[in-house]
Amino acid sequence: MTTPIEGPSTPDIRSSADAASQTIDCRLKEERRFTPPSAFAERARVGLREEYEKLYRESLDDPEAFWRRETADLVFRKPWKTTLEWKLPHAAWFVGAELNITESCLDRHLAGPRKNKAAIIWEAETGEVVTLTYAQLHREVCALARGLRWLGVGAGDRVAIYMGMHPFAAVAMLACARVGAIHTVVFGGFAPEALRDRIADCRAKVVITQDAAWRRGKLIPLKRMVDDALASPAAASVDAVVVLRRLDATASLPQDFEPVTMMPERDHDWSDLCTKAKGETDEAAIVPSEHPLFILYTSGSTGQPKGVLHSSAGYLAGVHVTSKYVFDLREEDIYWCTADVGWVTGHSYIVYGPLSCGATCLMYEGAPNHPDWGRFWSIVERHGVTILYTAPTAIRAFMRAGREWPDRHDLSTLRLLGSVGEPINPEAWMWYRDAVGGNRCPVVDTWWQTETGSIMLVTLPGAVDAKPGSTGLPFFGVEPAIVDSNGMPVADNAGGLLVIKRPWPSMIRTVWGDDTRFHKQYFLEVGGVYVTGDGARRDSDGYYWVVGRVDDVLNVAGHRIGTAEIESALVSHPSVVEAAAVGRPDELKGQALVVFVTLRHGIETGPALASELAEHVGHCLGKFARPDTVRFADALPKTRSGKIMRRLLKDIAAGRASTGDLSTLEDLTVLSQLRDLQEGEG
Repeated sequence: MTTPIEGPSTPDIRSSADAASQTIDCRLKEERRFTPPSAFAERARVGLREEYEKLYRESLDDPEAFWRRETADLVFRKPWKTTLEWKLPHAAWFVGAELNITESCLDRHLAGPRKNKAAIIWEAETGEVVTLTYAQLHREVCALARGLRWLGVGAGDRVAIYMGMHPFAAVAMLACARVGAIHTVVFGGFAPEALRDRIADCRAKVVITQDAAWRRGKLIPLKRMVDDALASPAAASVDAVVVLRRLDATASLPQDFEPVTMMPERDHDWSDLCTKAKGETDEAAIVPSEHPLFILYTSGSTGQPKGVLHSSAGYLAGVHVTSKYVFDLREEDIYWCTADVGWVTGHSYIVYGPLSCGATCLMYEGAPNHPDWGRFWSIVERHGVTILYTAPTAIRAFMRAGREWPDRHDLSTLRLLGSVGEPINPEAWMWYRDAVGGNRCPVVDTWWQTETGSIMLVTLPGAVDAKPGSTGLPFFGVEPAIVDSNGMPVADNAGGLLVIKRPWPSMIRTVWGDDTRFHKQYFLEVGGVYVTGDGARRDSDGYYWVVGRVDDVLNVAGHRIGTAEIESALVSHPSVVEAAAVGRPDELKGQALVVFVTLRHGIETGPALASELAEHVGHCLGKFARPDTVRFADALPKTRSGKIMRRLLKDIAAGRASTGDLSTLEDLTVLSQLRDLQEGEG
């Protein structure tokens, strides 16, 4: 049974909805459409628009029947009694069920031919290739699960994972899930300070890392960075560190690479730990449906990264069913999602979703252009990749590098292309379809968030015509709407704020340690419905066009970066008094990061200081957060109450005239002074 859903109220949401409306631009006027190739549609799981419509209506009208059928191949030790219990803002799905998610991702595949099927194919930046079958992956997960139990890790304990793109990062995630621990994967590009803050927030008991990872021909000293993070009293909750030996002890290493130092009692070699723990059980810990699975930190506009909490059964259902239908997975597919496991895309569509479907997943350690721009295409050719899921930022970078790179390789094995991370502009969509897909592959653009857990809007391949730049139609069980400044639905082709009207299985359960923030940020702005924070419009065919964030979170090259985090990093520099960070449109990154800073008295401006400040931000947050442009200002535009008017700074950064109400601006002369500034490149 399903409990009734509370209806929405309509408090004023003028700021977000108006901002959403203002972001609708000319790229949404795209009128081209592409029918699914007949050869694809004939074999697709859903091959007709009518079939999609029937399944979609069932998912809304009879969710119990829909989800029971679509998750029938997953492993539930105890079936659920109630499909959904909903009491704003908390949803509980599949109430009464008991499970362990690893039994659906691993154990269930061992009884048949998938036992010896490749689960993960890993290519290192240095060229070596490692393949783990489902049986081998299961064995490695069980070994580390025993090791974690030997360290005293049990159900509900938090474990931080700070690794590169190595198959044992997936092993670490699954081992945590095996023992009922809550993992929090921290992107390996984050600086030690960011790792420290995340450890401190969730009070992690154990950190799993590796000695180093290769990136663009250089070694990233991950273990040393963990040591730096744990030197802070804020990370005192950590009792143990598990270290994977990525580097061959006999290989020649760069002269500037410092050998790994192991701290007695605290640090454990991964292999040695698994050997010592052979007496521990590797049985999967059976947990209730709502047992927390992982915390993933994402930037917030308040400055403090928020820990998005996902639970077990609902998340598994969401990623399993979307993986199956969105990518039209088949037994013979070689599926490559190019995301990092440190982001939600890596969680959902490298690890849990595809493995629950028994897919073969490709992982690549290094940069897409190392040693040259042909690396991605050589990987596709060498491994016979059939499905490629990547970001618009990467596609635009490949466009800039030139079509000659994909043209040098045989990409004929590809049958489906996917896009994720940010809105894709029609020009990049068309290039992707032509240069990579040979005009024969459906291009599946997807929209979703860390908080949604799984794909929400999609052009379902085989069933739905594609429009370049559009994310398409709602996925099963998802009921979106676009509302105006009064919280009311808008007409077709009118811009507004994208909201989700009813709960879905893989939705965020709360913000770790701050349920009030969870309620306020996602449900209070438009009462009773989930507020995405993105601006969008729906066209007359029902297709959704999402244009991006309407709050103070920037999307730079697929990374969500909170402006408050960037500004805090800048102000921590001894020369800076105040700072504001904004994004400007960028053909390659989607948004380029521009910062405006005011300096302490007597500090001289110049290119050297601009570069120093940019490096400082990169040190504090990670290189991906390094500003593209630093501008020095005597003052920043503020309201009379002292709030920085970032809307005006965005206009200045983009080189356009300021529009809208300026009546609250404290000093109009500040705008003209800022426009006359000489830029200092970061």
